[in-house]
Amino acid sequence: MAAIVLQVPDENLVAKVKQACKMLMGVVSVKVERPKAKPVKEEFDITKTAGYKEAMDDVKHGRVTEYASVDDYFKKMGVEL
Repeated sequence: MAAIVLQVPDENLVAKVKQACKMLMGVVSVKVERPKAKPVKEEFDITKTAGYKEAMDDVKHGRVTEYASVDDYFKKMGVEL
């Protein structure tokens, strides 16, 4: 059995095209398939990552170092600019 696939961009015309196809001689069935909805992509939440949780644990337990500026950081690291 052969199949013909028609793509109808206007949703309002689908019923009419289906009805017209049924009137054709030799057509045994007409089936309408609509495209599947794309799954909604879940938004990325950084607070759920292991790295974020580890960083928050470091903050909670005082394992952080603060610098007045980037230049101060480089001086303490021994890097000369």
